[in-house]
Amino acid sequence: MSTAVSDSAPLPPRDDPREKWDLWCAERRRALTSPTGNLALVETRWLPAGAEADPDAARAGHPGSVTVTTLRRTDLVTGGIEHGLRLWDADAPAIRHFEGVDVFPYNPAWVLEATYTPVPGARRIPFEHVRDNGGTRDLVVPGDIALTVDDHDYTLSAFDDEGTLLLVFGDPTNGTTTYGAGRFLFVQRTDDDNRVVLDFNRAFVPPCGFSDQYNCPMPPRQNRFHVPVQAGEKRPVFRDGFLAQH
Repeated sequence: MSTAVSDSAPLPPRDDPREKWDLWCAERRRALTSPTGNLALVETRWLPAGAEADPDAARAGHPGSVTVTTLRRTDLVTGGIEHGLRLWDADAPAIRHFEGVDVFPYNPAWVLEATYTPVPGARRIPFEHVRDNGGTRDLVVPGDIALTVDDHDYTLSAFDDEGTLLLVFGDPTNGTTTYGAGRFLFVQRTDDDNRVVLDFNRAFVPPCGFSDQYNCPMPPRQNRFHVPVQAGEKRPVFRDGFLAQH
């Protein structure tokens, strides 16, 4: 995605944000196509109540390209812990047909500072998930993110994703130029505990946009922008009509 330059053209500064964005795009592709990247997930298998996950037994009979990992979640009805297995295939059809991710051009106007107000003790907010048939799962939101976009004030809820704030947001581009269920964005902390940066150029298609074996959270009402967010990733692109099958 970088633009070629002649030998006589000045090199960009080492901290050039557009160059960093190019590197981010390249790293995204590497991660998506890795042996346990989003494109490699071919099966998520939830086990019966009380059963323990045995990845070695689950891998038996599969080709060497397959990796098996374990996961767990809370049952929406009983509140008990469910155990599961994920099967990843480094030679998955999605990887073989993957062309890339369509993106908006880099736009510095979509790098926004926002006010962050921690919530003492945090709070839990219900997020609807793609595969839960309208059910919700409570996720920890440790603070409020306040910003103004196009003269409209928002108070956003980003949940704690293993120590990083993850924003799940929607906007009018969803379902037309961008992925229909919304997009994700990691919130950047600053030296000021009450300031964060939202670089929407790094908004990305959630894992469920690459494999239907993920159960992605969907944007809650407060995280839906009224203005089109024309920055970041749009949609994954596949060859040979694979998208229609995926």
